[in-house]
Amino acid sequence: MPTPQNTPLDHRAALGAYGERVAVRALTDAGLQVLGRNWRCRDGELDVIARDGDALVFCEVKTRSGTGFGQPAEAVTAAKRRRLRRLAQAWLAAHDHHAPDLRFDVVGVHVPASGPVRVTHLRNAF
Repeated sequence: MPTPQNTPLDHRAALGAYGERVAVRALTDAGLQVLGRNWRCRDGELDVIARDGDALVFCEVKTRSGTGFGQPAEAVTAAKRRRLRRLAQAWLAAHDHHAPDLRFDVVGVHVPASGPVRVTHLRNAF
């Protein structure tokens, strides 16, 4: 049976992938060096791992096409923050990157139906 095209899940995945590309461009424009993207383990996924001077930065990217459920960055709940901390520990255990500082950033990408894309970079968000 053929898979239907343009399902809401397809749209959401495409929107998320676009938002991550926009976020990476914004991070590199801000001087961060991207070390990795979409790192996965059994517990989940880290969207972007970067270096900002002496800090190793774990970035969560949230992309929305509307604000009916709040701004994109508001989707990072307390449970999501706990999971991101565990994922960062797993990433550190699996990689040979050392930094005197660790930081968790959130990049919100709002892609409205019309008008420019808006990017909000919350440094040290939690």
